[in-house]
Amino acid sequence: MFGNYPSEKYPLLVKIIDADKDLSIQVHPDDDYARIHENGSMGKMECWYVLDCKDGAEIVIGHHAKNHREMEKMIREYCWDDLIRTEPIRPGSFLQIEPGCLHAIKEGTLILETQQSSDITYRVYDYDRKENGKLRPLHVEKSIDTIAAPYRKADCDTYMEEVQGGKHIHFITCSHYSVDRYEIKGVYEKEFSRFFTNVSVISGSGHINGEKVEKGGHVIIPASSRFCVMEGEMDIICSSPL
Repeated sequence: MFGNYPSEKYPLLVKIIDADKDLSIQVHPDDDYARIHENGSMGKMECWYVLDCKDGAEIVIGHHAKNHREMEKMIREYCWDDLIRTEPIRPGSFLQIEPGCLHAIKEGTLILETQQSSDITYRVYDYDRKENGKLRPLHVEKSIDTIAAPYRKADCDTYMEEVQGGKHIHFITCSHYSVDRYEIKGVYEKEFSRFFTNVSVISGSGHINGEKVEKGGHVIIPASSRFCVMEGEMDIICSSPL
């Protein structure tokens, strides 16, 4: 089913995150740091596809510090307004979140997230919110170790192409996954990953190899499927491990 993927762990998680308030500002370690400091865990690389958001929405991604020393000083002195970088988003926005990138989802945002199968997250700042009367714990020292400075926007090999039966938007191929959107209107045939592919239906309905799918549904295309016939009027996000 999974093409004998060379790992002891299922490699990807795909999530729908509905933020009804600003989420904490976080950073994730890379594989090398997590292996040493988190009992052999994988690090966490992830990406976000914005399914919906309120008008004027923005996301926290990166920071304004010129170097690591300035970044550490700004964190220790609570200079959050000077440190934190935001950028506007809209439905259909795509963001790659590399390990070491400061980031947070803000209130009123619905995203589909593809990530390495890891739950290692370092909370840098949580707006001084309390839980059961106490400030939520932060991971300041590990965050300072992990945050890349200065911030550099991730490279994405994004392109769009018209295909028979619809449109294909390739968002990224990185070291851990490949993520694509297919806007299907009619019949589209594709040979998928040599391992397997996670499919999320984000609008419409149709069939994949004869199986009915609709908005909100998620399926796995096994390695043994190879060629798939997709038909209907639907938009899907496909996430494949590398």
